[in-house]
Amino acid sequence: MTSPSPSSPPPLSGGGRTPLGVLDLVPISSGATAGQALRHSIDLARQTERLGYTRYWYAEHHLNPGVAGTSPAVLLALTAAATSTIRLGSGAVQLGHRTALSVVEEFGLIDALYPGRLDLGLGRSGGRPPERPPATEPDGPAVERRAPNGLLIPPPFSFAQLLGSPRVALQRRLLTLPGAEPQEYEDQLDDILALLAGTYRSPEGVEAHVVPGEGADLQLWILGSSGGQSAQAAGARGLRFAANYHVSPGTVLEAVEGYRAAFKPSDVLGRPYVSVSADVVVAEDDETARELATGYGPWVRSIRTAEGAIPYPTPEEARALPWTDRDQALVQDRLDTRFVGSPARVASRLEQLRDATGADELLITTITHDHAARLRSYELLAREWAAR
Repeated sequence: MTSPSPSSPPPLSGGGRTPLGVLDLVPISSGATAGQALRHSIDLARQTERLGYTRYWYAEHHLNPGVAGTSPAVLLALTAAATSTIRLGSGAVQLGHRTALSVVEEFGLIDALYPGRLDLGLGRSGGRPPERPPATEPDGPAVERRAPNGLLIPPPFSFAQLLGSPRVALQRRLLTLPGAEPQEYEDQLDDILALLAGTYRSPEGVEAHVVPGEGADLQLWILGSSGGQSAQAAGARGLRFAANYHVSPGTVLEAVEGYRAAFKPSDVLGRPYVSVSADVVVAEDDETARELATGYGPWVRSIRTAEGAIPYPTPEEARALPWTDRDQALVQDRLDTRFVGSPARVASRLEQLRDATGADELLITTITHDHAARLRSYELLAREWAAR
């Protein structure tokens, strides 16, 4: 049964009428439980709906002690029951260990109860090799550079270095049936589109009709970190594209440029449509925001060493952890591209990101140890953004 539907809050837009959305990993703070993290995320969805944020997306991660966001579809169903108007989506479903049918059935079930509110965000990861390496400078390794408006574009991080990790191999083994191989990515996308449209035919000519799922009122998004296959596939099919400045800031321009170059108008979109994500922490003043953001470096380090995201530390815990020059170099690009500070400072940085990428929307991901500080960050940003 659907929840009551009060009148929708006005959409949060500012800085040139650019909407803001939320990307949530469901982080588990040190000393907390997964259940507490889930309740905090649902509360955050309610509050950001009240503040006028346009979308609330859940990421998908596995075998991470500090992240409870393992199943976007389950999280979306729980959150849909607790909210009324905000769009809800996946950022993203990892297609490398899914079938087209399972994705359409899961989202079709939710849409049957909450029609017209779901965004189906799709990603290549989960058992597939990474996309092609990003372009490097022609005369040598990639170097830090700036977009024409000054936005920092750090050297790209090579995710290929994680593939040899035993932990990554274990995750792949546990997520994939023995002997199974992922379907070719673009074939999988086309099967999802066909199953949703009710036009699927097997090579033998047999029809498949998914109930619920066929005809579901979903917005489809493709997420990508480079100008490779994901960006190309989204553009060629005329779908929406979400680029990840918060995950891979060194390749965000390549990603949006690749998508736009490949774009062909479709029944869905007549022109390219891009969302870009950013890591953000806002507080009343810069010093308080920097203190709240202290745990970010060790947390990113735990991900990039394939240790698995640790429970998000308090500032005191973070300062007590061992830290080397190698650790600093491993996460420097993420530290340099996280927007931390007062509402005015962060909003200006977000405008810079929007202008450099030509983003139609921005997707905000904020992690702090304290839930109240996280809520406050979104509230302060919403107020500042609406005033621009």
